[in-house]
Amino acid sequence: MGIRQQTIDDYGAFVDKFKPKKTTDDCYTPPAVYEAIKDWACREYGIDPDKVVRPFYPGGDYERFDYSGGAVVVDNPPFSILSKICTFYRTEQIPFFLFAPYLTIFSSTSRNGAHMIVTNSTIEYANGAQVNTSFVTSFGDDLIRTAPDLANAIDETVRRVRKEQRRHPPKYAYPRELLTVSRLGKIGRQVEFRVKASDVAFTRALDSQKAVKKAIYGGGYLLSEAKAAELKAAELKAAELKAAENVTVWPLNDKEKQIIGKLG
Repeated sequence: MGIRQQTIDDYGAFVDKFKPKKTTDDCYTPPAVYEAIKDWACREYGIDPDKVVRPFYPGGDYERFDYSGGAVVVDNPPFSILSKICTFYRTEQIPFFLFAPYLTIFSSTSRNGAHMIVTNSTIEYANGAQVNTSFVTSFGDDLIRTAPDLANAIDETVRRVRKEQRRHPPKYAYPRELLTVSRLGKIGRQVEFRVKASDVAFTRALDSQKAVKKAIYGGGYLLSEAKAAELKAAELKAAELKAAENVTVWPLNDKEKQIIGKLG
């Protein structure tokens, strides 16, 4: 990537900071929480788990998704177009059980005939957003209802997931060809390290991260092989210097050096 293109990309990122963010549209449900909700819906409404489909994924098109074979939608859709989605499913007679925003659930579904299940469940999604969530569905006879067993199942699952995350926090390691701010921060007090624009290319996420909806916090730079080796050497040198900072070295005096000189 040239300097000009990099500058354009950085400026675009700067401008994006000031655009309104629909954060709930980027909320990917933790698998354990989704399974608890799906299991409840299947038991409550007699849904065949093998018929459940999830058409809402990055790059997906729910209107062109294949709903043949008696498919039932159980998924977390973009909240900003929830009303449109419900109207589409009602018109096409596709059964659904969808996540919905808690505070605006009435206004989101008042004109499309969807039934509402109010649980006010605080779900922490994969992007870190905590959203108070309820549900809308084509199933059942009640226009509006509560579901204590569903709400409690979600709460218990959320607590378990949080506990497991605290006990087993994720550990990540980047390839040596990726330069991050934290890598420089670890060596900056011990070793001088310089990078020219021709040695690097900016990236916000590795392709392997995108597949699991992860990114490099703060972005990073891909390094040339030579520069990556130089950085690795700098890290080793910094580690040695840092270790030596807390070590008291006792020197030899002249007499001791003379004794050593006569030995052997």
